[in-house]
Amino acid sequence: MAARRLTMWERAIGVFRRSLQARVVAASMALSTLALVGVFGYMSASVGQNLFETRRDDALVEAVQASGEMQQIFNEAVTQNLTSGEVDALQDTALQAISGIISSRSTTEYAMLRSNGQAETLLQMNDVQSQAFEADLLTFDLRRAVADAPESPFYQSVRIATPTGDQPGLIVGTAVDVPLTGQYELYLMTSLQSTQETLDFMQLTMMLGGLALIALIGMITWMVARLIVGPVQTAAESSARIAAGELDVRIPVRGDDELAKLGRSFNDMADSISRQINELATLSTVQQRFVSDVSHELRTPLTTIRLAGDVLYDRRTSFDPVTSRTVELLYTQIERFEQLLADLLELSRFDAGASQLEIEPTNLVRLAEREIEAVQPLAAERGTELRLVAPGGHFEAEVDPRRIRRILQNLLGNAIDHGEGKPVVVIVDSSTDAAGIAVRDHGVGMSEEEAQRVFDRFWRADPSRQRRTGGSGLGLSISRDDAALHGGWIDIWSKPGEGTQFRLTLPRAGATAVASPIELVPDDTQPLALPVAMPPDGSTPEPAREPDSDGTALFDPAVSTTTVSTDTGGNEVSPTDSGITSTDTTATEEADR
Repeated sequence: MAARRLTMWERAIGVFRRSLQARVVAASMALSTLALVGVFGYMSASVGQNLFETRRDDALVEAVQASGEMQQIFNEAVTQNLTSGEVDALQDTALQAISGIISSRSTTEYAMLRSNGQAETLLQMNDVQSQAFEADLLTFDLRRAVADAPESPFYQSVRIATPTGDQPGLIVGTAVDVPLTGQYELYLMTSLQSTQETLDFMQLTMMLGGLALIALIGMITWMVARLIVGPVQTAAESSARIAAGELDVRIPVRGDDELAKLGRSFNDMADSISRQINELATLSTVQQRFVSDVSHELRTPLTTIRLAGDVLYDRRTSFDPVTSRTVELLYTQIERFEQLLADLLELSRFDAGASQLEIEPTNLVRLAEREIEAVQPLAAERGTELRLVAPGGHFEAEVDPRRIRRILQNLLGNAIDHGEGKPVVVIVDSSTDAAGIAVRDHGVGMSEEEAQRVFDRFWRADPSRQRRTGGSGLGLSISRDDAALHGGWIDIWSKPGEGTQFRLTLPRAGATAVASPIELVPDDTQPLALPVAMPPDGSTPEPAREPDSDGTALFDPAVSTTTVSTDTGGNEVSPTDSGITSTDTTATEEADR
């Protein structure tokens, strides 16, 4: 399946999460934007309010002056001898006179209306208004306020309709008392479009300046963050290279500031780590060489001692009882010393990386049967019954049989020693991805702390416990290394009083996401999984899955054995219970298939 292509937003989020520099720049720009929005918003509101108040005050002053000029004209010219026509002409003269008072005549319209609710007078003037004046914009409240308080001007904000769109405007109203005619209201409607354009230009200038300032802040922050994050990135890359084994990597140091001090401290630390690693490597090499050399040097005298011990052991019946017992003890300890020497040599090869596999197709069931037969005398001495359970699966595995035998010997020896004479079950199963072998005892078990240390070299759960298989504390450590050579691992389940189960998992060549075909927690106990031994590559073992029920049986028809078969329900059936041997069971299963 093709990989899904990331969107631009997902890529941006990825860069933001991975880059400290990007986060610093984004945070500084976001905070700067918030600050500028707040400052510019306040400035825009303040400037807009000041512009409006200035223009309003000018309009009020002009309205008062215009009404005063008209009042003076009417007071001087109106007499009882005037006719209505002469009064209308006088009205036109007054309106023309106030045009010189208005500063923005091109954007100012007027209307002169008779106040409502007056009694009939001797003379009357017509209501007049300029062509662009919109009388519908006059509200009842404004007209009543002007009529009720003729000595004060009143204003009202309006929206003036124009061919190019609505414009902000202001209507200022004052009262004029015309002799013999009554009270009239003078309204001046002024457009505030020029003031709005000034405010818009100022806001646009502030916005563009703010964007430029934010960009400048981002660039400055990027440069400053680069100066700080750059050395940190260099230190991180150098740390990764040192962790990868390049111990000669150092950070270039320039100047005497804090970052230079950080670089010098890092280099000093790297020098110290490199020196200690080299010393430890040298010490480890010397130790490995010492163990190897001593082990090889001991082989010659040990061979001589073994030959002499064999001669004495063969003739022990001719000695007196005390001497005969001494010879037997000598023979036993020589065997144990020989096994310990072989383990030390094997460990030295593992440490030196000189161990190699001799792969060949191997029948794991037959291999397990032979190892069970090999330890049968020891099991009989302890009264332990050995059982082999092979549910079925893929027949052969590509392994090194010598190392798998050694693993089984160690696991079986531990199971017999700690099994308290109770049955020990060996389970062999496999799948298309892996093969597995488990050894289950029902003995004393181990605590969680003991299970965590079980693969440590020279560690024994109970040093005072009597053992039948010698035991140097190296067997499980060697078994783990043998499993690691196969790309597999050994993990453990144990519970005090309920026993222990070791499980060996061997991945097949080319298998990925390997899961063991054998459950780690046995079916005959309460599940309490303890920490498992990790594979050598550090990966986490996959949870065990159910074995394939349709696979070919792992029983070999040519081998007669005391293998315990399983019925269709997965329960063990001994040969005496079933009435047939494992060979017959396999043949029957093959016939059924």
